[in-house]
Amino acid sequence: MALNKQQRDNKRKIRNRYSLKKHNSSKPRLSVYRSNQHIYAQIIDDINGKTLCAVSTMDKEFKKKKSFGGNITAAQEVGSSIAKIASDSGVVEVVFDRGSYLYHGRVKALAEAARGNGLKF
Repeated sequence: MALNKQQRDNKRKIRNRYSLKKHNSSKPRLSVYRSNQHIYAQIIDDINGKTLCAVSTMDKEFKKKKSFGGNITAAQEVGSSIAKIASDSGVVEVVFDRGSYLYHGRVKALAEAARGNGLKF
């Protein structure tokens, strides 16, 4: 039975999250979601089931600076913003959850910007 694209992505996402939770259950998770026009990042505490902080290209501060949120420069801005907000709230170490996306392009740019601004993963 052949799987369609959505089923393959869900299977990859579940496999990735299972591996993350198996090896690092005590650290919060930096989850990334990207669409064609925007990118979102949030730090989630899976033990308590709460989102600690979230940043996206849909935020008002971002819309004042940039006009388009679906490119690498927007992803770098979101990565640096999430790292600054996380450090202000006391989160230093996280586990990077790329979901079903490859570590390439906008996802990679967000991760490297977050690392460059003090977030460890």
